[in-house]
Amino acid sequence: MDKVDRRILKSKEAIKKAFVELMSEKKFDGITIQEISDRADVSRRTFYLHYLDKFDLLDKLIEEHINNLRDLCVSLSDMDFINGGQFFFEYFESNYLFFSTMLVGGGELSFRAQFLEFSVELLKGEVDTGEGKNKGLSEEVVLRFVAAAYVEVIEWWFKEGMPHPPRVMAEQVGELIERIL
Repeated sequence: MDKVDRRILKSKEAIKKAFVELMSEKKFDGITIQEISDRADVSRRTFYLHYLDKFDLLDKLIEEHINNLRDLCVSLSDMDFINGGQFFFEYFESNYLFFSTMLVGGGELSFRAQFLEFSVELLKGEVDTGEGKNKGLSEEVVLRFVAAAYVEVIEWWFKEGMPHPPRVMAEQVGELIERIL
């Protein structure tokens, strides 16, 4: 990676960090490009080299986190919900400001909807409605029920200031998911 690439990455990371910090402090509509640029210590020109506007920045930031979670899911596909869940909760914890802002702190509703759809997608293939405890139930209803509960528990975890470490959350949530699925 050459010096120019590192500068571009550094600028983009500073812009994303500044934006999330500002979103944790005020409503999205009240954030200006100048505030983002000032907080990131970059020029408005630099901002516009990377993003069309703050909506584009938000979309790209959400897409980045969803893609990171999707990649994590693929890499953990051989694990059960408890062990794999620990990696998810550690990711949430290491990106606390983003997730707490998006899910609890007045972030964009579009993120919650996208995160819910990601959670449904994550659980597809795990539901057996042909036999066992879920026999005869609608796969879609089971998926949405479990995914909504998962998102709600994560929101609660952030709202309460992460009262349990990632391992405990993974164990408890994983056990509940395995009971239902």
